Amino acid sequence: MGKVKQHLTSEKPCVHCDALFPKERERLGYDTCLTCGEAEAKQRLHTVVPMHKSNYTVISNRAELLGINNKGGFFR
Repeated sequence: MGKVKQHLTSEKPCVHCDALFPKERERLGYDTCLTCGEAEAKQRLHTVVPMHKSNYTVISNRAELLGINNKGGFFR
């Protein structure tokens, strides 16, 4: 059982709490466990909004959010 658990967990511990996390998460480029990663993500402020007749975009500045889906019209 020890070999299986060692095979599934990463070799490097989480940068915040020193806990081991799944290798799949490390392969995706994360260096935190799920718990610390969730806490870190909650500190970031962003939202995803649909553009008119286009794709979705990430907005992190509240001023850019005003009038974003105004069918292409200029908003002040």
